[in-house]
Amino acid sequence: MGYQADKIFVNLAVKDLHKTKDFFTKVGFEFNLQFTNEFAACMVINENIFAMLLVEDHFKTFTKKEITDSKKSTEAILALSVESKDKVIEIVNKALEAGASPSKDPQDHGFMYGWGFEDINGHLWELFSMDESAME
Repeated sequence: MGYQADKIFVNLAVKDLHKTKDFFTKVGFEFNLQFTNEFAACMVINENIFAMLLVEDHFKTFTKKEITDSKKSTEAILALSVESKDKVIEIVNKALEAGASPSKDPQDHGFMYGWGFEDINGHLWELFSMDESAME
């Protein structure tokens, strides 16, 4: 097997860090305060996966390219696997209650269930649950 990273930090540009942290707290995420300040917040997805929410001016220090307006263009879809269909529904409903928009209708493929939302900054998140044994 090739190279495997120990951790992943996905950097996302945000308009308003306080509102973004409030949104994701309502969804159920926590933050690593060691890597959080007035310019950035480290959202813990699991022990090895993090989303670095960076205010746009700070995000610009990492790239020479223009920042994508994620309200107008899709930069990526952040897909998170969770343990069950019920957990997918729970998390997406929390996101919608916190101000997200649905990005697509729920998809039920028998062995896999998925549903997505667009967060308050326009980033697309997909939650899914998959029974890998049904694929064998």
